[in-house]
Amino acid sequence: MVNPMAMKLLLPIAAGGIVTNLFDVLFRYSNELRTIVDRFTPSQGNMCENHRIFVHAAGKNGVVDPLVLACTLVKLNDCRMVAALSDVSQQVVQERRLRQAETWFATLLDNVNDFAVISLDRHGNIDGVNAAAAVLTGFSQNAMIGQSLDDFDPPERGSASYTALEQMAIAQRDGWHLDEGWRQRDDGQRYWCQRLVAARSEDVVASTRVISGYTVVLRDVTRGESDSTKLKELLTTDHLTGACNRAHFFDLAERQRLRLSLQGQPLAFVLIDIDHFKDINDQYGHAGGDLALQSVTNLCRTLLRTNDIFARIGGEEFVVLLPAIDLEAAIATAERLRIAIAAMPLHLADDVVHITASFGCAVLSNSAETLGGVLEVADQCLYAAKHGGRNRVEPASIFVECPALEDSNGVQIPLAKL
Repeated sequence: MVNPMAMKLLLPIAAGGIVTNLFDVLFRYSNELRTIVDRFTPSQGNMCENHRIFVHAAGKNGVVDPLVLACTLVKLNDCRMVAALSDVSQQVVQERRLRQAETWFATLLDNVNDFAVISLDRHGNIDGVNAAAAVLTGFSQNAMIGQSLDDFDPPERGSASYTALEQMAIAQRDGWHLDEGWRQRDDGQRYWCQRLVAARSEDVVASTRVISGYTVVLRDVTRGESDSTKLKELLTTDHLTGACNRAHFFDLAERQRLRLSLQGQPLAFVLIDIDHFKDINDQYGHAGGDLALQSVTNLCRTLLRTNDIFARIGGEEFVVLLPAIDLEAAIATAERLRIAIAAMPLHLADDVVHITASFGCAVLSNSAETLGGVLEVADQCLYAAKHGGRNRVEPASIFVECPALEDSNGVQIPLAKL
């Protein structure tokens, strides 16, 4: 039994628009719900309360259109339960902005080397610079006047940081925007910089806010020891594996999707699922399963580029975000990861086990596509890889066969049926 409000939330995300089983609808977004129910032993009570399900964590059509659901499960008896669903998307957006503000103000008193103030006109050109800005960027004040901010403070190529124009657009919409990432001074030295862009709206015409310019604050922040850095790590990483967590991944992916519309570069996604992971848990316990997840994460991250994003999005499923990579290159990357995982010895109890994984690849190649659409394609490819025999890479349109893995003597390495 489903009331109209719950049906309104479930129908848009249900496969084929059919809602017959709650867990089936929510599985690809929150497959841990079944585990929560299975592990709840009391005869009745709250199994979970306001458990967040990130359907489109950073916006299916842009940063202003997220979709996050809160789910509460109550067990009535051994045969019946009640689920309450609510849309908390806007609450999540506000929380993210508040966390950004907390991080920003927390560093005012901790591990801040210096900060610079730059004034921009309404077109984004620099019309005022303080002395600290010249010291921070390495450019003289006179050289910066009249120029674009990104001429002196550009984000690293391939990073997830917004350009100055992108930050100005967000600040015009929201009033301000906070970003951080690696920057490079005039002499080539890299530093970790926080950048706050605030819109100035001193003019009002017909009760409409008119942007008259922007104030930019740049801050060189020492990394590693501040409480705010630790807080950010807790908010953006998976506690078990150290990989990027699901919510932060969608945030970064949406940033890259927005950048794609300006630069025209492809954005590749590789979904990874460990084969027969349940068998590992059944045979070696959850400690064995945890070790498998951690080992796969550590191995994959060492084989990826520094600007690639590796995230755990649920259970034994991971995703890799590959900026400026076409489908052929994404397949090659996935094959490299597949071979490495299959060759990795996993020490569980007294056994040495070789596990395998299946891969699905898809590429977002134009600005009209959505994250949800391209991930759906990658998920279908992953499903095909699973049903095609596992331990294989399945792309959206073409498939590159990879030779069998061999040792130094040319003998094929046997793969455990896991």
